[in-house]
Amino acid sequence: MNFWYDPKKRAILFQIVILAMTAIFVGTLFYNTQENLESQNIATGFGFLKQEAGFGISETMIDYRSSDTYWRALKVGFLNTLKVGMIGNFLALALGIIVGIMRLSPNWMLSKISQNFIEVVRNIPLLLQLLFWYSLFTEVLPQVKEALNPFYGVFISQRGVNYPILLDHSIWPWVKASFVFGIIFFFFISRRIRLKREQTGQLIKRWPYALVLIVLLPLAVWLIGGAPWSWQFPTLGRFNFEGGAEVTPEFLALMVGLIIYTAAFNAEIVRAGILSVSKGQWEAASSLGLNYFQSLRFIILPQSFRVAIPPLTSQILNLIKNSSLAVAIGFPDFVAVANTTMNQTGQAIEGVLLIMMVYLFFSLLSSLFMNLYHKRISLQSHS
Repeated sequence: MNFWYDPKKRAILFQIVILAMTAIFVGTLFYNTQENLESQNIATGFGFLKQEAGFGISETMIDYRSSDTYWRALKVGFLNTLKVGMIGNFLALALGIIVGIMRLSPNWMLSKISQNFIEVVRNIPLLLQLLFWYSLFTEVLPQVKEALNPFYGVFISQRGVNYPILLDHSIWPWVKASFVFGIIFFFFISRRIRLKREQTGQLIKRWPYALVLIVLLPLAVWLIGGAPWSWQFPTLGRFNFEGGAEVTPEFLALMVGLIIYTAAFNAEIVRAGILSVSKGQWEAASSLGLNYFQSLRFIILPQSFRVAIPPLTSQILNLIKNSSLAVAIGFPDFVAVANTTMNQTGQAIEGVLLIMMVYLFFSLLSSLFMNLYHKRISLQSHS
């Protein structure tokens, strides 16, 4: 009888019972699914990934042909989703910070423009916005033969944006590698500069290090490699532009829609974070001789991010998940490629499972980086 009056033992028993019931439910569901699939002669497993896909993909970051496997097709969709998530979140955060600061601007016009932008964008469903931008890019813009030419070698039409690219050369991978190395090395130098400033109060300029590592180092590698400077320009063919590179209207519509929609939510989060900082911080910054923008950059924004990072993390995840709406405008993200794969192979369960795992991976990875950043900027208690 004493067992039932011990809360710890009772809690352990309840957890064991719930775990057993969950295991029975999952096992029964799996068994019934297997039985139903076998009765309909539907093969299970992921062996279909090695089969020939047999369908094309309009936009790819790696080489892909219809004769490639389903695995490579899904890899193309994965990379497309990754590209949308990285570019979209970076620009949505930047635009959200700008609009959020404008919302609190003492300038009446800037404040009202940002307020109306936020209210309008947030209250229109994202799918309608994506369809609007897609219709704008494919219907309002001129046809290929009448393409706009705002800059030399750049053409804008219903088929997207065509622009010139540098021709391949053996030195370009080394230039890119030196650029990435410069960014990583500058990150560690910036960290050491920040720590030294906190310990000694000594102000050390960072821009000379950025200039050397991010600009001059890749430039030196390029010069050593012979300084290749040959361009491939797009030229008008019979039906479309040939040569150069292209940004499709599907990608443009998806990016513009996701960035603007998410930025509206990010702006409100940034505004709330700024308002959470006490007015005394503004007064202290002003007493030090800092102007409005210096106060924002060095005093207010760093403190506001401690409050804003958790909800901003949710918006980063939302943008990645909302990118699945790309199927509505024909952009080949992971969901679109997986849907085509399921239609051709009949492997619906495996396809849905892959979609769930991919978006779970993106969500967990984004949460990990944002939580690490939040931990870094949070106030630490020292005992």
